[in-house]
Amino acid sequence: MAKILIGKYEGTIYPEEGGYTGAISLGFAPDGRRKRLKRKGKTKTEVKDKLIKAVRDLESGIESPDNYTVRDAVEDWLSKGLKGRDANTVTTNRILADKHVIPLIGKAKLKDLRADDVDEWLDGLTDTLSTRSLQGVHSILKRAIRQAQARDKVLRNVAELVTTPKGRAGRPSKALTLAQATAVLEKAEASPLHAYVVLSLMTGVRTEEARALRWDHVVAWVDDRTGWRSVTEAGFDHKRFAIYVWRSVRAHGDTKTEKSRRTLELPEEVARALRLHHKRQAAQRLKAGKDWQDHGLVFCTRTGAPLDAGNVRRAFRGITRKAGIGEKWTPRELRHSFVSIMSDNGVPIETIADLVGHAGTAVTEKVYRHQLRPVITKGAETMNTIFSQHKSA
Repeated sequence: MAKILIGKYEGTIYPEEGGYTGAISLGFAPDGRRKRLKRKGKTKTEVKDKLIKAVRDLESGIESPDNYTVRDAVEDWLSKGLKGRDANTVTTNRILADKHVIPLIGKAKLKDLRADDVDEWLDGLTDTLSTRSLQGVHSILKRAIRQAQARDKVLRNVAELVTTPKGRAGRPSKALTLAQATAVLEKAEASPLHAYVVLSLMTGVRTEEARALRWDHVVAWVDDRTGWRSVTEAGFDHKRFAIYVWRSVRAHGDTKTEKSRRTLELPEEVARALRLHHKRQAAQRLKAGKDWQDHGLVFCTRTGAPLDAGNVRRAFRGITRKAGIGEKWTPRELRHSFVSIMSDNGVPIETIADLVGHAGTAVTEKVYRHQLRPVITKGAETMNTIFSQHKSA
């Protein structure tokens, strides 16, 4: 039995079960029992190296088991680090982790993970994921390791030392022309999604706002004394209607920003579509009977449950296919189309920003720059006029 000294700790290395075992005395526990740290190996040198590393971890406060992996850290974060978060957020993180984190880098021992390992993992995803998705999977790893740090399972967060690379280029959003929009509205008439499409195209609401819209936030102008009243009370026998865009399917039902909370008067076509939709929904409610889930939603399933974003996308693709413009369209592009049509018809960008719920025109110009054709081309038109006049002089 060989005695050793590692730092301030005394220990021994002795033969055991065809190899060697090293033990360091850590004093006594409150119950009087001796506390010992043990490591095993095939040779004395291997055991001593393990004991030195164990002491280093001990002195740094790290208590990570040798078999604690990246997968363990991610699973711990998914189960503990997302408490109270929106269900969609939890689902999105779980999908990204299960598909792109755990299978590809999950087997690595957390304490042995290096920045180079994280770099190689992310670089391997650049041809598969968009930049935004890469940021998402990188964030999962960073937050999982950060939680492990807080629990003294690892000393450094190497994922924080790595810059997220750029991913593959995403498909840019596009807008319907007026002719395409007219065709889509025509083909949507036979779809349960008709009122949803009309509302989204003609008011520019976000898809998450449309899916969260409730009937008590659809209001009618009764008279100067009564003012705006919910259609659930006042009915549809009126001339002017509006919607309170105060909710979304985000966490806690909040809109994207405070400025996003707005009240929009409805075009006549939207009011007609909602009136017909209300009648159809009443019939569905009677048919569903006890199975009806009363969430008060304007747009819902045949039993009143909230609409799934995926189902809305699929139904909308069916409408665009029938309209003869293909299936490579998404519901959010109805909002882009709204901006484009407004801009094409001379509506000022300040007004468009208010309608779509932006805090200022900067966001509108950045996000919808391809749709703001009259604004973007104004400089060229002006310069053409100026220099044409100069040459003629």
